[in-house]
Amino acid sequence: MKKQLVRISILQSSKIMTAMYVLLGFIYTLIGIPMVMFGSKQLHIIGFVYIFMPVVMGILGFIFFVIFSALYNFLAKLLGGFEVEVKDSEPEV
Repeated sequence: MKKQLVRISILQSSKIMTAMYVLLGFIYTLIGIPMVMFGSKQLHIIGFVYIFMPVVMGILGFIFFVIFSALYNFLAKLLGGFEVEVKDSEPEV
């Protein structure tokens, strides 16, 4: 059975992607903390930027995914959506 993804919920999918970007941004925080604690004055500045990356990545991730979702929805109307093949399977016992 083949199905098509013809619409992406803009707000709901953007909230999920924002959460994922924020979680990914915590990697930068882990890099920034030692820079602030042990680095020179220049590294302190870069370290503080790294510490605030979850917020920056969350905001930018939300904005760009809203744009992506709206663009996908527009193009899916014109060209059709992603085609996905779905198969029913028996649950493992």
